[in-house]
Amino acid sequence: MKGIGDRFQRETKYTPETIGGHGLDWARKPPPFKSHESAIGIVPLPRPDLSRRSDLWEALRRRRSRRRYNESVRLSIQDLALLCWATQGITAEHGDTLLRTAPSAGALYPVETYLLINGVESLEQGVYHFRPDQFDLEFLRQGDLAADFTRAALNQQMVHHSQVTFLWSAMIKRSKWKYRQRAYRYIYLDAGHIAQNLYLTGEAMGLGVCAIAAFFDDEVNGLMGLDGESETIIYMATVGQSQ
Repeated sequence: MKGIGDRFQRETKYTPETIGGHGLDWARKPPPFKSHESAIGIVPLPRPDLSRRSDLWEALRRRRSRRRYNESVRLSIQDLALLCWATQGITAEHGDTLLRTAPSAGALYPVETYLLINGVESLEQGVYHFRPDQFDLEFLRQGDLAADFTRAALNQQMVHHSQVTFLWSAMIKRSKWKYRQRAYRYIYLDAGHIAQNLYLTGEAMGLGVCAIAAFFDDEVNGLMGLDGESETIIYMATVGQSQ
């Protein structure tokens, strides 16, 4: 018996008959960046130190999912800034579009980055939202939430022990505006590109990274304050000082 996954794959296929007949309403194009009016505060990030030399080939060779972290070490905010920039930092302008370190279908960038901070110097514990255009963090929710997110991630303990967990959500309409039902395919591909950037950057910095796709969606959405429809969690990744 075929399930929803089979139906999704079938109904989002491009064919000569289905690909046409769709125009773009530029007046209704969703904004490319998100801000929170209810943010507790704004934390400017230091400029990423791009002078640090690293060997891409060595990072590729060494890349592994690393789940064990040294909790006694706190991540510096400079290192956090570099990780944020590597995943979705602005690298160039093309007309009105701000291009980023990771590719996105149609340069629509539907993926938003949130951070669960457990142990980062000069940052309170809680949930933050990364704004690439401003290169800062919006402080959204205060407190030690590691246990809550760990339970929502099927009790995978690396969430509890990591210095920071990247939480990636999708703003569905940003991609659907152009790609309709096929947008979902592109959103998941975009998230994969972003996660690989995090993996390779973490490896080059001597940090452990482990991506997580197993979680209770509604629970994570609730912890992040997302409605689960117009914006929903799609991927996570822990980062910490490897043991």
